[in-house]
Amino acid sequence: MGKSPSANATFTFPLQNTPKFSVHYPERVQLLTGPGREERAGERLAQGSLVIIPTETVYGLGADAENPEAVARIFATKDRPTNHPLIVHISSADSLDYWGVNIPDYARDLAAAYWPGPMTLVVKRSDKAKDFITGNQDTVALRVPGHETARHIIDALGIAKTNPHAGIAAPSANRFGKVSPTSLDHAVHELGEYLSETDAAIDGGPCDVGIESTIIDCTGTQPIILRSGAITMSDINAITALSESESDVRAPGMLASHYAPQATVCIIDSIDQAIGDNVAFIAPAQFPTPQNCLRLAAPIDATEYARVLYAALRQADDFGCSTVFVIAPKGPGIAAAVRDRIARAAHE
Repeated sequence: MGKSPSANATFTFPLQNTPKFSVHYPERVQLLTGPGREERAGERLAQGSLVIIPTETVYGLGADAENPEAVARIFATKDRPTNHPLIVHISSADSLDYWGVNIPDYARDLAAAYWPGPMTLVVKRSDKAKDFITGNQDTVALRVPGHETARHIIDALGIAKTNPHAGIAAPSANRFGKVSPTSLDHAVHELGEYLSETDAAIDGGPCDVGIESTIIDCTGTQPIILRSGAITMSDINAITALSESESDVRAPGMLASHYAPQATVCIIDSIDQAIGDNVAFIAPAQFPTPQNCLRLAAPIDATEYARVLYAALRQADDFGCSTVFVIAPKGPGIAAAVRDRIARAAHE
């Protein structure tokens, strides 16, 4: 899968950099550019096409959330189990009551504090949220993305459908269980061959956050975190007290094995443990690169670690590495979310 890495080579992924692999855009992948591209994306979605869209977390594979045939193509394209619920992306909190019912005040407070942004709220579903979106649950997952382009596309879908509460179902634009894409190139590299000639993509630049949204169960008297992310326990507790109970709600990204590259991910505590042939290394910047390891990333803090993690894991596969040794960031907050993603990538 590419050239062999040289010993102690270092590759990092500043936000402005593009991926190292070259991507062939198949003719059937229609890259929408220029003025009016968001409007054209909304029209494509309204017609039942799929569109790869940027968000601040990861790139998503979008479909009209009220179109069962289009949503079925998401599952087929990703090879995703159909009982795995999808997140509906909406343009503002004004659409909460279109998709949900019996929404608690604390959920509205969280939305007021952190939307638009990398936070998904799970609420009791209305009759607008069908089984093909919810995984046959009585709940629906909703998010207002922080990426302006994504919100413009949602608004454009609403105009095309004459429904201001239209939503886009948009799981990460990768094959199920694999590494999420944080650039358009990543998404097209992975899904391009599965898209049709009517599908499209929009480039919104590298993702600012780099890991998936925090998911919060808001169906009880207090919120419960289902998936950690950039909106942290501290952020949530600043608005409303978190419950210490467990939830039986199913949400994306909760499987033990997820976010996995082809290379084996091995979590270590010391650089002395990074041994072997054709191996790579990801660790905070204060850790030196072990001998004969390909350094994929050296983030200076947990926020940068989240931003570069998936690109680094993809780069390991691009170089054909057999193993990626990872020293995870320490501490609370987004560091905990990064550790969660690394642990799932390493799970066998």
